[in-house]
Amino acid sequence: MIKKCLFAAALMSLALAGGCAKGGNGTGSGITVSVGDGNIPAIYPNQHVTFTATVTGTTNMTVTWSLSGTACTGTGNPCGTIDKNTGAYVAPAAVPSPATVTITATSAADSTATGGLQVHIVLISVVVTPTTVTVEQNLVQQFTAVAVPDDAPQTFTWSCMPTASCGSFAPNPNNVAVYTAPASNLAVLVAATSTVQQSPAAAGQAKVTVATSRLPSGTYAFRFSGYDKSSPPNPVAVAGSLTAGANGTITGGVEDVLAAGALTQSSITSGSSYVPSSNDNNLGTLTLKLSTGTTNIYTAVLTSSGIIRMIESSSDGTGITGSGVLQKSATSTAFNAGAQTFVFGFTGVDSTGGRVGYVGMLPMTPSGTGGTITGGLLDANDNTTTTNVCGTPPCNVAGSYQLDPTIPGLWHMTLNTAQTQHFDFFVSGGQTQTKTGPNPLTLYAISTDTIDGAHPALSGSMVYQVPMTYDNTAFNGTSVSNLTGTNANVSLTAGSTDSNGNFSGQFDQNNAGTILSVTSTSPFAYKYCNAASPACAAPSYTSGRYVFQMLGNPTANPVVAPLPFVLYASGANRGFLLDQSSPAVLTGTMDPQPAKASYTPTELPGTFAASTISNSDPTLVPVVQNLLLTSPGGGTYNVAGTQNPGSQPLTGSYTIASGGVGTLTLTAPPPPTAATNVIYAIDFDAVNSVVTDFMMMGTTSGTPSSIMFAQQ
Repeated sequence: MIKKCLFAAALMSLALAGGCAKGGNGTGSGITVSVGDGNIPAIYPNQHVTFTATVTGTTNMTVTWSLSGTACTGTGNPCGTIDKNTGAYVAPAAVPSPATVTITATSAADSTATGGLQVHIVLISVVVTPTTVTVEQNLVQQFTAVAVPDDAPQTFTWSCMPTASCGSFAPNPNNVAVYTAPASNLAVLVAATSTVQQSPAAAGQAKVTVATSRLPSGTYAFRFSGYDKSSPPNPVAVAGSLTAGANGTITGGVEDVLAAGALTQSSITSGSSYVPSSNDNNLGTLTLKLSTGTTNIYTAVLTSSGIIRMIESSSDGTGITGSGVLQKSATSTAFNAGAQTFVFGFTGVDSTGGRVGYVGMLPMTPSGTGGTITGGLLDANDNTTTTNVCGTPPCNVAGSYQLDPTIPGLWHMTLNTAQTQHFDFFVSGGQTQTKTGPNPLTLYAISTDTIDGAHPALSGSMVYQVPMTYDNTAFNGTSVSNLTGTNANVSLTAGSTDSNGNFSGQFDQNNAGTILSVTSTSPFAYKYCNAASPACAAPSYTSGRYVFQMLGNPTANPVVAPLPFVLYASGANRGFLLDQSSPAVLTGTMDPQPAKASYTPTELPGTFAASTISNSDPTLVPVVQNLLLTSPGGGTYNVAGTQNPGSQPLTGSYTIASGGVGTLTLTAPPPPTAATNVIYAIDFDAVNSVVTDFMMMGTTSGTPSSIMFAQQ
């Protein structure tokens, strides 16, 4: 709460309740009076607040209470009412204009000894999440509501329009309403109205599209990574595309599977489908039947925007476990409509089973149904060896790409360095951007070479690079970086750059169950690589190649030096990361964290689809979760939901600090599954004041973890 003294007239425009005590001693009696409000965050219409007075200089503690303010004249108690004997205040039903009210306590022992507190009346606002969602006919979708300010009653009435056909509600505790969609397609507004009587009424809305299927007709791209049932397990990577028809049917597609050092390409055949689980709008089963006779069955959770995050378990008979993502493809004109540059991050293994990481950039110039690649760059780490692939990094890359003439959605790419490597890729979702945004155009790529000493097995993403000047000024703000390395070595870093080459922040690391948390804003460094910075070992180019120092521990004794990471930027404060100096071969991404004054726990309530996104240890079981975060008031923040495989119920609590870093603690399922997780916010809906995306990592000592991504 922001406090304000009576004499601070220049600060009267602030919207939160506040005040600072002011004592009077008008007759020289030595009596002073100060007023307190219990440090409440704000006063909303019709709120009941009992103010307290502290009197010094006399044994007579009695005071008389009164109200004053510019808008406090007229009929109807425009500033509210206060009991002159007890200080019990009832705020008005409507916000006065101006909204400032002065609460005064006058000493009974000396009428010139007064204390005052200046408060502001603010309207309650209501936020409903998800703010926009597609709900399949007859299925159930949970909505959450939060009233702001935080101490306002978290009780609501729920409704929808058009009232005659919009569906039905079953409100339950913790600000949640369970909505069942009708049996016909239509547009619906779902509303939560605060039970507090104010003028105008406080209500929040969500836009709902009721549809035949959560998998609407169109083309989709997907990627997947995991392990087979061999002993020891072999890595498996998958990339492909599919075409969805009506009612969740899948009419065709193609799937590239990279396993046991070789690529197998299969057609996706009839009988493939997406089917919701029970009546849950956000959980389903994706079944892909392949021309090879294999059937892949994925448990899928869906975000409000329709992105599917999925896991495969060995129960489908393939023996494969892993995780992946499926997203509707961008429009056909988004890719290859003109010269475009993509940055990429690939991971995989070499012929000995050692971990390999690639990052780089590819300028792509179209020519008909294909194009050429010139002026590209590549950095690699093949289990601490950086020269196997292309010599001393960064390596120059050229090549070409071509749309397959017979298989829709499939592109072939050839990259030439010291070695020639071949890839397939599929156009996923997103858009070409003029500035950094949350949904850049993305391609899913997979290598097609037989694995040998010069050709590792690789898969990953290629992301459109925003056209801009890439120098130190491109990194000026906050970001969250996720990193995964060998043997379940994972970390999350919240960092801040200043456009001058300075990088500071905090991080959490789980190295096979050994937990390290460095919470001080520790100084690191980053450099833009060009001819003037020989430490980057780069030629003269403006590709967006940087070197960041991360994961050091300056608070340790002796100090632990950070690791250098190559970063290829896809936009401001965003890009792919590669550790080139350790056998862990840490790879990951940096994502911009929206700049805001502070994060609060009441910005997280909502339904989240969460999934393992990267796994470097075959003993870790990938999971998907439907998380329900609620804020019932009184500083309580709850977690509920379901985890698969196993349909395990989840319960627990969460919190988040001002810098966007917090914890999510699960009390069920019972140990050893229950765990404490750290969460890092990475996207924020400023219009609705809602955190929409966060990263999550287990921080229970002795328990290895993967990185998980959660999205509304």
